[in-house]
Amino acid sequence: MRKHFGARLVERFVPEISAYAHCDLPCGIYDPAQARLEAESVKACMEKHNATDDMDFKARALLIKEQRSHLVKEHLWVLWTDYFKPPHFEKYPNLNELFNQATKLAGAGGTKGTVDVAVADQLLEKIDEIAAVFWETKKA
Repeated sequence: MRKHFGARLVERFVPEISAYAHCDLPCGIYDPAQARLEAESVKACMEKHNATDDMDFKARALLIKEQRSHLVKEHLWVLWTDYFKPPHFEKYPNLNELFNQATKLAGAGGTKGTVDVAVADQLLEKIDEIAAVFWETKKA
C-alpha cells in the first residue's frame, strides 16, 4: 500500500526520535498530596452534607463527594502503578496492602458509599501512611 504524500513528507523532514524514561514525565511530578487534597475535600463534603437539611445542597454535596472520591483513587493508582517500582515493594512489603486499603476506602465500600466522616478520616490516615513511605523513597 502506498503511503500518503503527507506521511512521506513528514517522514522526510521530521527525524525519528526515541525517548526512554522510567516514569511518564521527568521525576518530581508525583506527590501523595494530590490524593490527600481530594480526600480532605471528600471529608468537607461529608461534614457539609451532615450539617444541613437542604435536600438540594445534600444532593450536590454527595455528587461532589463521589467525584472527589474517584479522584483520590486515580491519584493513588498513579502513585501505585507509575511511581513505585519493585525495589520499593521489596523494601516496604506492606505497600501493596496500604494502597489496596486506601483505594477501597475511597471506593463504594468507603467514602463513595457513606457520609460517615470517620471513614474519611481512615482514608486520610492511609494516605498519610503512603505519603510517609513515598517521602522515605525520595530521600534515597
